[in-house]
Amino acid sequence: MKFTCERSVLLKEIAIAQEIIASKNAISILSNIYIEAGNDALSIKATDLKVNFETKVPVTVIEPGSATVFGDKFLGILNSIPEGEMEFEQTDAKITIRPTSKKVRFQLKSIAAEKFPEFPAPNLDHLFEMPVRDFKDMILQTVFAVSDDETRYYMNGVFFEKKEDKLIMVATDGRRLAYINKEAGAEIKDFPGIIIPPKILNLLMKRAGDEGLISISVTDKIIFVRFGSYNLSSVLIEGQFPNYVRVIPESQSYSFLVNRLEMLDALKRVSILVEQKSHRVYLGIASGTLSIYSEESEIGTAKEEIPCKYEGDEVSIALNYRYIEEPFKVMDQEDIIIYFTDVNKAITIKPEPEKDFFHIVMPMQP
Repeated sequence: MKFTCERSVLLKEIAIAQEIIASKNAISILSNIYIEAGNDALSIKATDLKVNFETKVPVTVIEPGSATVFGDKFLGILNSIPEGEMEFEQTDAKITIRPTSKKVRFQLKSIAAEKFPEFPAPNLDHLFEMPVRDFKDMILQTVFAVSDDETRYYMNGVFFEKKEDKLIMVATDGRRLAYINKEAGAEIKDFPGIIIPPKILNLLMKRAGDEGLISISVTDKIIFVRFGSYNLSSVLIEGQFPNYVRVIPESQSYSFLVNRLEMLDALKRVSILVEQKSHRVYLGIASGTLSIYSEESEIGTAKEEIPCKYEGDEVSIALNYRYIEEPFKVMDQEDIIIYFTDVNKAITIKPEPEKDFFHIVMPMQP
């Protein structure tokens, strides 16, 4: 195998492939990136056996062929050489890399391409498309709420289902819940709810653009995603996702409206003196004023007041400040409404005007 290409074309894709790889052991095939040259294109594959990545880039093929190359060092080489054309040549079990602008040569040992794992193929009967912007919006509003408690593995991913005419994503860690829905086109067939690991979703968030369509295919064990020149797939998390509908309050008696950025800034300042193990912060809600304050500690205390629209008795709700801060960060609306009924019951965070998502947070003990 022999080909030439521009460094910048290859660097971006090898960097993405290296994000997939879990093993850093040079003698493991899972540390290697599969490359195959032919028809003036280079196919690139990487896997950790759970998440698979595949793409193609244009190259000038002198001699077709395939090989695997140790991803960590390959990426290091590409980062070290200057912009411009480079030559890549495989001879037996060795791969030689030469930038044309420098008198330097790198040689890496290779593992035979035949040893690289086969990728599963999507079920084309269950393939559907949706705007990539909508899918990214769904991920943005939910993925941060995924649990990192491995004993409750069924909450270690984002739940995705089609329900009637809606596509729904939900994430929870048992103390908070993030929910969003989008209109499902009539051509989208029903599929059972699945739990998607965050790794493929975070990769998609970083690499997918905001224009065009994304193609999705779901089986009972794997999700396949295609956008642009990229094909991604991931093994799904097995288990029964909690019945999230039971958590959603049917009605709440009170609400107050705040400016999103004012709230974020106040939380950031007050959190400096919040106890870092509990992350507990208090919201003191009164007519016209929201007080955000930390509890007394050996270090000190902090309190800030910001305007709010509220009518009702004064109340104080104890919350994990991260559970307020994170949904506020992923919203882009100017004003936010927080609904509540009692200081010991869940609050609901919604944009004003309301959209297709909301966030539910359980209060802490005062």
